[in-house]
Amino acid sequence: MDSMISKGGARRQFLKKGAAMAVLVASWSNATRAAAAQLRDTTLRIGTYKGGDSYYFNEAGVADIPYKTAVAEFSGGNLIVEAMSSGTLDFGGMSEIPPIFAAASAAPLKVIAVLRGDVNNQVVLVPKNSTISDPSQFKGKRIGYVRSTTSHYFLLQLLKENGLTIKDIQPVALPPPDGLAAFKSGQLDAWIIYGLVVEFAKSQGARVLRTAKGYLSGNYVISASTQAIADPAKHQAVGDYLQRVSKVYDWINNNPEKWAAKSGQIAGVPAQFFLNQVKNRSEPFKLIAVDDAAIKSQQRVADVFADAGLLGRRVDVRPIWDHSFAKYLT
Repeated sequence: MDSMISKGGARRQFLKKGAAMAVLVASWSNATRAAAAQLRDTTLRIGTYKGGDSYYFNEAGVADIPYKTAVAEFSGGNLIVEAMSSGTLDFGGMSEIPPIFAAASAAPLKVIAVLRGDVNNQVVLVPKNSTISDPSQFKGKRIGYVRSTTSHYFLLQLLKENGLTIKDIQPVALPPPDGLAAFKSGQLDAWIIYGLVVEFAKSQGARVLRTAKGYLSGNYVISASTQAIADPAKHQAVGDYLQRVSKVYDWINNNPEKWAAKSGQIAGVPAQFFLNQVKNRSEPFKLIAVDDAAIKSQQRVADVFADAGLLGRRVDVRPIWDHSFAKYLT
């Protein structure tokens, strides 16, 4: 039980701390006060995915955000890029590929950080009873993929490795839900795909012919609109949000069972689907600052798309990278 002395001591400590805080606040300059107020009144418009990192802020202990957020969910990184280009979004993540197409059209966005992560959840699937045992057998076959994504790049690299081109196959570009339906109904001979639908297909007998390890870099990128970067308050908010996202991935890496349980509830699927991803991943996720290796990696991808005639012109990706957020990730 608390004594009167301990209560009085606690009260004195509280008063001392309150007085110290009052002195600190009083010492702030008008500029500092204005900056704090501006950040508090700032709204950061964030693009994410169902079950994305923003779902785990409470678990990671980073939900105390000192500015407003408006979070919108998208089904693909290309749609996040489109929203950013239209001026309706400030911040979002995607693979390294959508910004390449944005750069080709001079879209107003920059890549500000790199999320290193798994590539084993990006695979080539074939039906259970398929006779295909190697991508060299793709000639004349119906091959499903997702246009302008890592799936598309993976396909181009597989074809090139086996002396084939896109003209040697029957390419079928479909978004993941439509691709799953086509694959299940036997309309595809192979499907190059990523994410949770891989576990769906595998649970129904699909066989993994290849993973993307050795083909994809494992670089997923975080982008921000040039307008948000130029705004001092939003620049600070973006930097702060990056730090929170980084802590979320640290929490996920350290708590795979809890992450899988909540992710399964969100997606309405068995938690084991997510545990399978953790078990088979090529590496854990980690948010890092922009570096030369990541820029060179994206340039190689851009060159592959240009060589395949999928870009209107060759693209130098260096101008779309922004180093000003490195201080938040060191």
